Amino acid sequence: MDAATFLLQLVLILFSARVVGEIAAFYKVPSVIGELIAGIIIGPSLLGIVTLSEPLQLLAEIGVILLLFEVGLETDVGRLASSGLQAMVVAIGGVAVPFGLAFLLSYYLFHFSLIASLFIGCTLTATSIGITLRVLADLKKQNSKEAQVIIGAAVLDDIIGIVLLAMLYEFTTSGDVNIWNAGRVLIFIVVFFLLSPIAAKAIGQTIKKWDELSEIPGLLPTTIVSLILLFAWIAHELGAPELLGGFAAGLALSRRFFFPFAAFLHETPHFSHRVEEQMRPIVHLFSPIFFVSIGLSLNLKEVAWDSANVWVLTSALLIAGVVGKMAAGFFLRGENTFSKLVIGTAMVPRGEVGLIFANVGLSSGVLHDETYASIILVITITTLLAPFGLRALYSREHSSSNVPSP
Repeated sequence: MDAATFLLQLVLILFSARVVGEIAAFYKVPSVIGELIAGIIIGPSLLGIVTLSEPLQLLAEIGVILLLFEVGLETDVGRLASSGLQAMVVAIGGVAVPFGLAFLLSYYLFHFSLIASLFIGCTLTATSIGITLRVLADLKKQNSKEAQVIIGAAVLDDIIGIVLLAMLYEFTTSGDVNIWNAGRVLIFIVVFFLLSPIAAKAIGQTIKKWDELSEIPGLLPTTIVSLILLFAWIAHELGAPELLGGFAAGLALSRRFFFPFAAFLHETPHFSHRVEEQMRPIVHLFSPIFFVSIGLSLNLKEVAWDSANVWVLTSALLIAGVVGKMAAGFFLRGENTFSKLVIGTAMVPRGEVGLIFANVGLSSGVLHDETYASIILVITITTLLAPFGLRALYSREHSSSNVPSP
């Protein structure tokens, strides 16, 4: 692709994301749905005027990393920590139940091979944290109690997903699973997530001092983006998802992040607020590229719409995928039904994480075209269902809370 074509495609992505997003918002639909639909419209599924090239994929990846930075920046670490046990319960349930259902259906009902059934099951364990948190932000619920559980559970889902993917990929290439290699990946991810906020906080102090002395405008966006990308790279090198690097950097610079044993790293609210204000336009520039890219990655023309097998498999996996994630919310004790429904619904979208699993399965020859098409349909439908479900739940709660008591 030449530079002129790339620039034109970028124009189409940004413009279509804004136009269709505005239309969605006008009709009280989460704007992220508009951005996903924009990708489907201009992508191979409909008009075919934009293809997901490697440069666009890189921009989309930067978009989700920056989005997770903003999420970390706005996260109340104390509340996130207090919901840790609940998040772990939801994450484990949200992985085990859909995996078990999808594996049993694939292996015993549709008679797929063992490795294909494992791939299908793992594809349905994913949770798209980017889509879920964007919807919660659109609904102004990103700081709710449910959101803290969802954030923690989705991050744990990503970690579990990366370990499962590493094990499955190794199995497809060598025919054997090395537990030590998988354990090493998990240890690296945990160590990174524990130490990276401390390191990012220390670097943030240096940036703050530099900003006080600098006479050139624009220092904060330049250095903060560099910090985010640095930690995303470190996360990748250690085997963790890159977006965890962005999330860790955001947590470190949050106004509500504090180390009791390292008081010298305490950030002033004024500095955190300036970081938030100056980074927001950059996040809003890149994050739509990520959501449009999900639509671009889908080619609905390749789906054999007249094949009964595709529809039967899609229906079975869709039920397993939705029921499995919804059930995760009901593993919690002491929560009301509304909170359980919100948490379960928020865990439903698969988005980019499920696509990664599906693409690895297809490229390795484990999944055939029809099976891949069914998985793509399930990913698409679950990604579109969750925003509508969350909006409906919160709208119903709002209307019921406004009903005057007799």
